[in-house]
Amino acid sequence: MSVLTSPRLLDLAGMHLLREDALVCSALEFLPTELFPPLFMDAFHGRHIKTLKAMVQAWPFVCLPLGGLIDLPHVGPLQAVLEALDVLLAQKVRSRRCKLRVLDLWNTGQSFWSMWSGASTHGFSSLGRAPVAEQSSRTHQSLAPLKIYIELCLKKRTLDNFLTYLLRWMEQRKASVHLCCKKLTIFAMPVENITKVLNMVQLDCVQELQVNWIWHLSTLAKFAPLLGQMSNMQRLHLSCIHMSALEKQEQQEQQVVQFTSQFLKLHHLQDLYLDSPSFLEGCLDQMLRFLRTPLDHLAITNCQLTESDLTHLSQCPNIHQLKGLDLSGVTMTDFSPEILHILLEQVAATLQELNLEQCGITESQLESILPVLSCCSQLTTFSLCGNVLSMAVMEKLLSHTTGLINLSEEFYPAPQESYSPHGALHLGRLAQLRDKLTEIMRDLGRPRAIWLSSSPCPCWGNKTFSPEDLFLCHCYLSA
Repeated sequence: MSVLTSPRLLDLAGMHLLREDALVCSALEFLPTELFPPLFMDAFHGRHIKTLKAMVQAWPFVCLPLGGLIDLPHVGPLQAVLEALDVLLAQKVRSRRCKLRVLDLWNTGQSFWSMWSGASTHGFSSLGRAPVAEQSSRTHQSLAPLKIYIELCLKKRTLDNFLTYLLRWMEQRKASVHLCCKKLTIFAMPVENITKVLNMVQLDCVQELQVNWIWHLSTLAKFAPLLGQMSNMQRLHLSCIHMSALEKQEQQEQQVVQFTSQFLKLHHLQDLYLDSPSFLEGCLDQMLRFLRTPLDHLAITNCQLTESDLTHLSQCPNIHQLKGLDLSGVTMTDFSPEILHILLEQVAATLQELNLEQCGITESQLESILPVLSCCSQLTTFSLCGNVLSMAVMEKLLSHTTGLINLSEEFYPAPQESYSPHGALHLGRLAQLRDKLTEIMRDLGRPRAIWLSSSPCPCWGNKTFSPEDLFLCHCYLSA
């Protein structure tokens, strides 16, 4: 072990330097790279503000993963770092030592800090393979825009202290600082405030957007231009988009186009989740024709769709590689049995997860899809909870799916025969039917487990169950 990498000497050096802020500031240009992370942590937790600022200005790594050290709602620790960055940003050239290009405010830097902090207790030899600072023979280097990475969660009517402070700091530095957000989550916040925040963000950095709040279609239309700027979006999740009864149909149609046309700009979209999108009924094709890329996962749930919508979905070229399809809560009772068969035929080669929960599927519709369902060789998860199936149809279903060796999670409704004519569930009768299903699976020759429920299974959503329902969901059959 070399003198410079001795953990004891590193500890002693750090303790000595932190006693003398002036000594640290003068020594940073010559300080071994290995000393920077542990010394920075000591300065940070010991509130050595002067040392902390000086170390930021001489940081020898490309990234400073500050999110792994601080609790973001508190402004204090961040303020010292931003003040140090002010000095850097004011410089026309950087010192030879400083390589800082990214300030990472995500809570993802623990591995970086734990690696260096473990030097004292676990030996320093393991750090020989650790990522080291970027080397350069130049005395100075031009200053490139600084990137700040943050995960944004907008969930209050007013911005919290941390975000308010950061945005105010950035207002005068937009040319030299880029605020990057890979994951954006929106809860309750007026669209005007959302726009104000996102005007400070490099929207082409957003890869995942999740809106977990009730929006009117008019609000979605106002937000649409911002969505169109998120050109690297990979996952989009929208919940509860309602239509206003006070708006004219022509106006609503324009709002739908304002939203759906933005998909033309999303060239990397892989996963699309739309929960309760009431505006899609009768016009799903408008959204589908704007899709630019093959999807991996598609969920359109808890809404009304027309038979024509499902036909357009089956004809969409961008669903042929789907791994996950969720149409739970879309009532299909009056649809032609062939429609669902054609749709599954398009995705049979790649489909891994299929959720047809609470779709009002009839037995004739289910029997229609059994042949193509047996061809879904990649299928791992399948749910039909919330539909009405007889024992005869369930036996056919088990027979057709017995060859799906990857199928490991099966969620089915309790057989129709488990209920009285008035809809009351008889647990004794269910137990008898369960034994019969076990015998059927044993005769089919492949061990498997299925879950029976009189309500949708909790694995597929946050729903309320009676004790009876919970008992059923935890009863599984195995051959």
